[in-house]
Amino acid sequence: MPNDADNADMVGRAGSRAVRGSEVLDRTSVPALDAILGVPFHVLDDGFVRVMDYMGDDAAVVQAARVSYGAGTKRVQDDRSLLRYLMRHSHTTPFEMCEIKLHVRVPMDTWRQWIRHRTANVNEYSTRYSVAIDSAQRTEPDAWRQQSQTNRQGSGGVLPLDVGTRLTASESELHRTVRDDYERRIAAGVAREQARKDLPLSTYTEAYWKIDLHNLLNFLQLRMHAHSQAEIRAYATSIGNDIVARWTPIVWEAFLDYRKNAVQLSGIEAKIVSALVTGDHGAAQAIATEHGFLERRSDGSLKSSRERSELDAKLALFGLSPRWT
Repeated sequence: MPNDADNADMVGRAGSRAVRGSEVLDRTSVPALDAILGVPFHVLDDGFVRVMDYMGDDAAVVQAARVSYGAGTKRVQDDRSLLRYLMRHSHTTPFEMCEIKLHVRVPMDTWRQWIRHRTANVNEYSTRYSVAIDSAQRTEPDAWRQQSQTNRQGSGGVLPLDVGTRLTASESELHRTVRDDYERRIAAGVAREQARKDLPLSTYTEAYWKIDLHNLLNFLQLRMHAHSQAEIRAYATSIGNDIVARWTPIVWEAFLDYRKNAVQLSGIEAKIVSALVTGDHGAAQAIATEHGFLERRSDGSLKSSRERSELDAKLALFGLSPRWT
């Protein structure tokens, strides 16, 4: 009858033919990240993000990628080259081997956008069980943004300072009024789940947010983008620059190179770029016209086109200036 040692040996053989018996492994430690565990990075006026725990590092991604090679496979790339190859060619599974748990404090309206990324494990502060956090995001007089005239869901420019000053004063009064009424309801014995119903979306909430590195990078690519709303972009920027850059610096470098700061061209755009690079503006014009980039009004003027505007922005990065006629 097998004893405990035999059982352990069988487990070892089942887990890996190269390992007999139990194997002692050291837990991954990233000194740069350990140094900031629990340290809040302040965002907006009263928000923060901080690291509570993590698993894995740059080496863990490499290890996960190489485990599929099998025993005896010749190592032909150093770690940095492999990580950049994985990022460049969208081999995503190895990045899922790293996880991080963050504690965040964020306004509820920003949290609504955040929670749409349904790839994390989340536990949020509950105003059914606890009194709502006594803090609401305040907008500075010089930070009231105007509605964009070209993007229905975006903003552009700021309102005059005198207008912003009035709006901020009105906002502060509204916050005080709503909070006082909420606290009167609580004092009167109203159930917390009902007393909260008129709290503004600017009220701060808190949550633990645990996510793997692959899905975290997807979140950051979207939410660090210049077109993302400023408030959630502030959180994403802090998570990326203050946390991920310390945690997996080689992965972060590759992410910046091949995803965040990269320029993606569609097949049509690539053809137009090729024509412009060779100096054939006529061919570029013909391709753009064929694919609807240069639709015109009855008076002959160009219609507005988001696709053309995005192409023009990409071309500018390459120092190309098409002559759309």
